[in-house]
Amino acid sequence: MNEDDFTKNIDKIISYKTWSNEKKVNELLFINANMYCNLGTDSTKGERHQAEIYSRYIYRAIKKIDIYLGTFLLTTNEQ
Repeated sequence: MNEDDFTKNIDKIISYKTWSNEKKVNELLFINANMYCNLGTDSTKGERHQAEIYSRYIYRAIKKIDIYLGTFLLTTNEQ
Protein backbone atom coordinates (compact mmCIF):
# COMPACT_ATOMS: atom_id res chain seq x y z
CA MET A 1 0.00 0.00 0.00
CA ASN A 2 1.46 3.35 -0.95
CA GLU A 3 1.41 6.38 1.31
CA ASP A 4 -1.47 8.13 -0.47
CA ASP A 5 -3.77 5.12 -0.11
CA PHE A 6 -2.78 4.70 3.51
CA THR A 7 -3.49 8.32 4.46
CA LYS A 8 -6.77 8.31 2.52
CA ASN A 9 -7.94 5.22 4.42
CA ILE A 10 -7.05 6.77 7.78
CA ASP A 11 -8.76 10.05 6.87
CA LYS A 12 -11.78 8.10 5.66
CA ILE A 13 -12.09 6.31 9.01
CA ILE A 14 -11.93 9.63 10.88
CA SER A 15 -14.68 11.11 8.71
CA TYR A 16 -17.24 8.33 9.32
CA LYS A 17 -20.32 9.90 10.86
CA THR A 18 -22.03 6.65 11.87
CA TRP A 19 -19.07 5.26 13.84
CA SER A 20 -18.56 6.20 17.46
CA ASN A 21 -15.25 7.74 18.48
CA GLU A 22 -14.39 4.57 20.37
CA LYS A 23 -14.91 2.44 17.26
CA LYS A 24 -12.77 4.80 15.18
CA VAL A 25 -9.92 4.67 17.71
CA ASN A 26 -10.19 0.88 17.96
CA GLU A 27 -10.02 0.51 14.17
CA LEU A 28 -7.00 2.82 13.94
CA LEU A 29 -5.20 0.92 16.70
CA PHE A 30 -6.04 -2.36 14.97
CA ILE A 31 -4.49 -1.08 11.74
CA ASN A 32 -1.39 0.01 13.66
CA ALA A 33 -1.05 -3.34 15.44
CA ASN A 34 -1.59 -5.27 12.22
CA MET A 35 1.08 -3.20 10.50
CA TYR A 36 3.65 -4.05 13.19
CA CYS A 37 2.61 -7.72 13.25
CA ASN A 38 3.39 -7.96 9.55
CA LEU A 39 6.97 -6.81 10.15
CA GLY A 40 9.33 -9.69 10.59
CA THR A 41 12.98 -10.44 11.04
CA ASP A 42 13.42 -10.23 7.28
CA SER A 43 11.96 -6.70 7.09
CA THR A 44 14.34 -4.06 5.87
CA LYS A 45 15.31 -0.97 7.81
CA GLY A 46 13.30 1.09 5.32
CA GLU A 47 10.17 -0.96 5.94
CA ARG A 48 10.54 -0.53 9.69
CA HIS A 49 11.05 3.21 9.26
CA GLN A 50 7.96 3.44 7.04
CA ALA A 51 5.94 1.60 9.71
CA GLU A 52 7.07 4.18 12.28
CA ILE A 53 5.99 7.02 9.98
CA TYR A 54 2.58 5.41 9.42
CA SER A 55 2.26 4.79 13.14
CA ARG A 56 2.84 8.48 13.93
CA TYR A 57 0.23 9.40 11.30
CA ILE A 58 -2.25 7.07 13.00
CA TYR A 59 -1.45 8.55 16.41
CA ARG A 60 -2.03 12.07 15.07
CA ALA A 61 -5.37 10.90 13.67
CA ILE A 62 -6.27 9.47 17.09
CA LYS A 63 -5.31 12.79 18.64
CA LYS A 64 -7.98 14.47 16.48
CA ILE A 65 -10.56 12.15 18.05
CA ASP A 66 -9.22 11.85 21.61
CA ILE A 67 -6.62 14.47 22.45
CA TYR A 68 -5.44 12.80 25.66
CA LEU A 69 -4.92 9.33 24.18
CA GLY A 70 -3.35 10.74 21.02
CA THR A 71 -0.92 12.89 22.99
CA PHE A 72 0.00 9.93 25.19
CA LEU A 73 0.66 7.70 22.19
CA LEU A 74 2.75 10.35 20.44
CA THR A 75 4.90 11.07 23.49
CA THR A 76 5.52 7.40 24.30
CA ASN A 77 6.35 6.69 20.65
CA GLU A 78 9.15 9.29 20.70
CA GLN A 79 11.19 7.50 23.36
